[in-house]
Amino acid sequence: MDNIKIPTRVEEAFNDPKWAEAMNIEMEALQKNNTWDIVDLPKRMKPIGCRWVFIVKYNVDGTVERYKARLVAKGFTQTYRVDYHDTFAHVAKMNTVRVLLSLAVNLDWTLRQFDVKNAFLHGELEEEVYMSLPPGYRVIGETGNMCKLKKALYGLKQSPRAWFGRFTTAMKMFGYRQANTDHTLFIKHRAGKVTLLIIYVDDMIVTGDDTVEIEELQKHLASEFEMKDLGSLKYFLGVEVTRSKHGLFLSQRKYVMDLLADTGMLNCKPADTPIVGNHKLGVYVDQVPTNRERYQRLVGRLIYLSLTRPDIAYAVSVASQFMHSPSEDHIAAVMRILSYLKSAPGRGLLFKKNGHLDMEGYTDADYAGNITDRRSTSGYFTFVGGNLVTWYNKKQNVVSRSSAESEYRGIAQGSAFEIANNPVQHDRTKHVEVDRHFIKEKLEQKLISIPFVPLLEQLADMLTHAVSKRRFEDSLDKLGITDIYAPT
Repeated sequence: MDNIKIPTRVEEAFNDPKWAEAMNIEMEALQKNNTWDIVDLPKRMKPIGCRWVFIVKYNVDGTVERYKARLVAKGFTQTYRVDYHDTFAHVAKMNTVRVLLSLAVNLDWTLRQFDVKNAFLHGELEEEVYMSLPPGYRVIGETGNMCKLKKALYGLKQSPRAWFGRFTTAMKMFGYRQANTDHTLFIKHRAGKVTLLIIYVDDMIVTGDDTVEIEELQKHLASEFEMKDLGSLKYFLGVEVTRSKHGLFLSQRKYVMDLLADTGMLNCKPADTPIVGNHKLGVYVDQVPTNRERYQRLVGRLIYLSLTRPDIAYAVSVASQFMHSPSEDHIAAVMRILSYLKSAPGRGLLFKKNGHLDMEGYTDADYAGNITDRRSTSGYFTFVGGNLVTWYNKKQNVVSRSSAESEYRGIAQGSAFEIANNPVQHDRTKHVEVDRHFIKEKLEQKLISIPFVPLLEQLADMLTHAVSKRRFEDSLDKLGITDIYAPT
């Protein structure tokens, strides 16, 4: 697998039968989809370029699935209001995905996965865009020297929006509505049953208790687009999904192993926590700088890993605060996270069937914990059906003048709970007043309740500061963070 050579030039690709076939498959798909017309370039119009991108697609077990070549437009040369306008397109929120997975486990729903081949090519272009001919190919029987694009092509700035608009239209035609909280989630109720579909670019998860509707939806989408039914959900956005009698397990084990290999940390000494206790990380005038690009790249990869690893959320959040001016102390903290990952690369989230769909949250704030600017850190965990579906931690935007003020920003427990129920409490600052009234209103509406949570049971504590090894390990079990690959 490591010996596979990715072509850097078109000539190299044509000399390898596997890559040459991949390029021909891509060209056939483009021509079949009527992606462009061959024309002469009109005067005063500037064409954009295009290039080939070569990718090896792997199975979950690391074996090669296929060789893929994709023709990509050089969208970075496009001019706003000339050959593109709006570019925004919705992408699925991983929080929503985890909520759906918890529902599916608790309600014994099936989980299917669909994929659209060349999804962006289904988007209709509204703008007039001209592109140079694909490198390495000549057009026989045509007099023109330029491609006038009719369909959205990968790389164009407007392609994601064009594709998502086309897909949304197809879903609504089949009776689905978009969720207000996440427009990538489509819902259909029929005969007392429900079907849900969530899409991330061209990957879809479908679940619900209406098996007939799911089959009909698959047929409908296949009639609109070139689809692949991938069967039961096993791999989504780089996350490995394993379903068994024990529940549903989400992990990024292969990603962790690749990360450790790339950084030379495969043989490092494992650490038992992702960050040292009582760390003094900050920005100092005498700090020794480190390679900023390498630091940013590593932290970015760790942020992606946090999709299934809330156990590293606080440590990564701290590391991400120094992206613009990292020091040797900061890169050492990142290496500590990698050493912790070495201790259990297969850790992930286990969703169990808990027999209910209750919502429960833990929230906390570490008052004035940042040693550089004395801002507080807020954090929360949210459970649906007994399974962890969302987590978040962030340094607050302003300095809190009291622990109660910092806890209000985290919608916290303790003294904030006392103030929320005390109508004669005086407001000292406007932002605290807004937070207090928001919480008090939800309490009066009985939408939430805020019971006191003892310190040893406060799970969100690990999102706001470094905790001891014992507290950390106790929290992992309660959060559903486990390692099904670890020897028993």
